[in-house]
Amino acid sequence: MLPTTPSPRPSDPGFATGTVTRREIEAREDAQLAPYAMRSQDSAGRVHDEPEHDYRTAYMRDRDRIIHASAFRKLEYKTQVFVNHEGDYYRTRLTHTMEVAQIARTAARALRLNEDLTESIALSHDLGHGPFGHKGEYVLQELMAEHGGFEHNEHGLRVVDHLELRYPRWRGLNLTYEVREAFARHSPRDLSAHGFPQGQQPLLEAQLVDVCDSLTYLAHDCDDGVTSGIVTTLDLCDVDLWRNHWQHVVRTEPELSHERKALLTVKRMIDHAVGDLVQSTWERITASGVTSPQAVRDQGGLLVGFSKDMHRMQRHLSHYLHEHFYCHPRLMKMGTKARRILMELFSAYQREPRMLDLVARAWVDEVGLERAICDRIASMSDREAQEEHARLFSPFERI
Repeated sequence: MLPTTPSPRPSDPGFATGTVTRREIEAREDAQLAPYAMRSQDSAGRVHDEPEHDYRTAYMRDRDRIIHASAFRKLEYKTQVFVNHEGDYYRTRLTHTMEVAQIARTAARALRLNEDLTESIALSHDLGHGPFGHKGEYVLQELMAEHGGFEHNEHGLRVVDHLELRYPRWRGLNLTYEVREAFARHSPRDLSAHGFPQGQQPLLEAQLVDVCDSLTYLAHDCDDGVTSGIVTTLDLCDVDLWRNHWQHVVRTEPELSHERKALLTVKRMIDHAVGDLVQSTWERITASGVTSPQAVRDQGGLLVGFSKDMHRMQRHLSHYLHEHFYCHPRLMKMGTKARRILMELFSAYQREPRMLDLVARAWVDEVGLERAICDRIASMSDREAQEEHARLFSPFERI
């Protein structure tokens, strides 16, 4: 059984009878969070020193800074699977990010982890993605192969450390060490260059977001796939995880429309997966004996994950979607157009850097031409990249 925590009483530490201050929130964290959860007051801090806020913890401030960042707003017009103009219903990077944050907070609360840190990591985890989804990332990797490479987690760290320009005395958002660490430990590249020691595991909050990310997009890609007509509910019955819940819904809710049955199936899949994730993770934590965040970092492997049976079903669903959804001719054609747009933009800027905006041109002097071009293109939304391509290559487009 998972541990339970009683509601705070007036005599408990951190119980506030009036205005809730940061110190009271930190006291509540200390009283209610599990020993292996990361506490706000124990953060390793920020690169640039700042005074603490009266009413918000360090991770609450991180969350708010991420939400106000321009890179976060642009997620609304960045591809998850379908390019934005394909339809208003389909997930974008922004709606996907919000769904991951909601699911991850639920799981973090159940495991008595730090919800605010979990939410901050979840809300920022896709900031490093460029336009046109994974196809766009593959193109940028190819273009930057001889110029330092491109990897979306590492680029996300560049976004929050250097590319966001919101404060007068430093570049970036000046996020806490722990949120920045979540980017770094999900990148396969050298961590020491960013000030993080090699050989450590991510915090439990970061591990949780990573698993909730895959859980979320698999379930919701089923929804988008069915809505688009690329896959059907009958097709998906080849997958155990879908079939089990679909058959239950058909049996117990026969009066529902086909569309609502599909939505209810997706909901049940998520509930099932989250319940399995919480219980299996709790069992691993208990077996490991970890009693602090540092003990989590020092583990030989990850502690957050599904049971063997759920892991198998998730992998089966992932393989099915790759074969029957992500590689569908309709999506492949979208990917081909995305490749052409990004390749031609990159080449045009290389030939004539003066076409870059003034901010990007100044950035060239600091990081070099190709890296500055990559940073500029990666910052674009799908719509922005399409419009810029039209301005450069369509003879009848207004400049």
